[in-house]
Amino acid sequence: MAYDYFGFSYVRNNAKESEDPVALNNAADISVIVIYFLVVLGVGIWAMVRTNRATVGGFFLAGRSMVWWPIGASLFASNIGSGHFVGIAGTGAAAGIAIGGFEWNALVVVVILGWLFVPIYIKSGVVTMPEYLKKRFGGQRIRIYLSVLSLFLYVFTKISADMFSGAIFINQALGLNIYAAVVALLLITAIYTVTGGLAAVIYTDTLQTIIMIVGSFILMGFAFVKVEGYENFQRLYMEAVPSIIGNVSKPECYEPRPDSFHIFRDPITGDLPWPGLVFGLTIQATWYWCTDQVIVQRCLSAKNLSHVKAGCILCGYLKLLPMFLMVFPGMISRILYPDVVACVDPEQCLKHCGASVGCTNIAYPKLVVDLMPNGLRGLMLSVMLASLMSSLTSIFNSSSTLFTMDIYTKIRRSASEKELMIAGRVFILVLIGVSIAWIPVVQSAQSGQLFDYIQSITSYLTPPIAAVFMLAIFCKRVNESGAFWGLAIGLCIGLSRMITEFVYGTGSCVTPTDCPTIICGVHYLYFGIILFVVSCIIILGVSLITKPIDDKHLHRLCWSLRNSTEERVDLEQDDWVENDDSDDMEIEEPARKPDFFKRALMCFCGLEEKKGPKLSEEEKAELQKKLTDTTEVPLWRNVVNANAIILLCVAVFCHGFFA
Repeated sequence: MAYDYFGFSYVRNNAKESEDPVALNNAADISVIVIYFLVVLGVGIWAMVRTNRATVGGFFLAGRSMVWWPIGASLFASNIGSGHFVGIAGTGAAAGIAIGGFEWNALVVVVILGWLFVPIYIKSGVVTMPEYLKKRFGGQRIRIYLSVLSLFLYVFTKISADMFSGAIFINQALGLNIYAAVVALLLITAIYTVTGGLAAVIYTDTLQTIIMIVGSFILMGFAFVKVEGYENFQRLYMEAVPSIIGNVSKPECYEPRPDSFHIFRDPITGDLPWPGLVFGLTIQATWYWCTDQVIVQRCLSAKNLSHVKAGCILCGYLKLLPMFLMVFPGMISRILYPDVVACVDPEQCLKHCGASVGCTNIAYPKLVVDLMPNGLRGLMLSVMLASLMSSLTSIFNSSSTLFTMDIYTKIRRSASEKELMIAGRVFILVLIGVSIAWIPVVQSAQSGQLFDYIQSITSYLTPPIAAVFMLAIFCKRVNESGAFWGLAIGLCIGLSRMITEFVYGTGSCVTPTDCPTIICGVHYLYFGIILFVVSCIIILGVSLITKPIDDKHLHRLCWSLRNSTEERVDLEQDDWVENDDSDDMEIEEPARKPDFFKRALMCFCGLEEKKGPKLSEEEKAELQKKLTDTTEVPLWRNVVNANAIILLCVAVFCHGFFA
């Protein structure tokens, strides 16, 4: 029995033998990776050249020209990165299919995004989320708060988690340790950023989505062939127990959960309780899908509102796939490699993956390296790394923009544009350093389950932001004082939980944490619900005892006034719009052309001196009209509305079938 463990002893032996050698040691894999990156970089260069030849109004007018299918694919690709492949598959290996509910929740939230939030953003004429809050409430402190908190979230959840997940792939493929892999990843990302540029993000996202889905389906096919079908997979998973358990006496620490194949779990004892999955998850999903700059920006690039809605529907259907392409393969990885993926003995875990709390995070990378044939393995690894680097470049760009425009300009009000660009690049280096220093926390938090770590941090910090945006749009009585104090007090409550948890550590099943039950005993999804409700009460309470905002400042900024045709009086004007005009005047003066090396350095640092053509007053009026237009052709409006109803029915069916 020990030799013929579930009939997969030869797979496990191969796994043991392949721990030391490098996986990418054949010409087929290396060739595919090189060709893939050349194609992606070629698309990037083509898009850069094409963008530079744009007509008057260039970037902004082109920003409302995207059709539905690249938008839907880009929304999906922006959300799904290597962090998802590592985190979702890892949590699936550890605890079963409930983590797939996190993905299926998006089927409902993308409808909320396309039908409720984006129409308000379009009508208000904003491009960024802090800009919307500034128009809605006035003042600077909410805008600065949102920018600073966004930077913290980038470090805690996106940059460090993405670096860690990418490093796991490199570690499995090349045998490098985690920190050497991070350095290699950052070097490749720098080259990718410079050569490919960000102009091609949506097109490369579409390309990566297609290849990612095709490659994932192939891997899923190989995995299910190994376990001989779904019914056999269910039986084998419940028996996937490591042969070495050391001094661990609790069976629940190494045996699969009895409710592994149920999405909805006990509200008290469940690892993902169903009320938290339904309500708590929806709160943080609303923050992510409806107020995150990267997601909303793709919707604002659409030709019209029908294309926005159709793109959201396509994204919703694509979000059905992670359960089958990530969760199930992660669980199969536990079946094939129980001693590695499901290890509980700290010494064994350290040997296999360098983390004493568990090795579930290597479930998907191990499948890619061990099951995929030569060539396809290289393709999957290159897609994972390319999608990771694409998200990192977007995050670095957003971080730089947030820091320079919302924080640095308050410190140095007279700073030149070149100084702002340099400050932004230096800040990115600081951000990378802090993120690398945070990786050990990511590695050991939430019993080594990356996706649970990301979701827990999100539950501690984002519910107040979701509360502010929802009330800003749907309750015009809310004012700046209420929003600010709701955000500030909500942040203090969230940080008290987060800091305490990381001081004591999240522990694992083998070595539970000493964190006081009154603080850490509440599940993070329940904590998110409590924090959201408290934030709403504070926002509404403070708003009701302070002066309301006059309707003349709120036209087309909230739901009840969304169709108003009256002219809106902005509470506060942007103080650097006029500075741009003065900068343009200075650039028109003749200047000596820099030499080749200086031009190359400026290109590498993103300090090109080219400016887009200046718009006339008529062109500005036409642009503003196009940016704020939400009219739809009746036929296509009915088509997308019908598809939204079908999508919601599919969401209900999927939850019910696996409940």
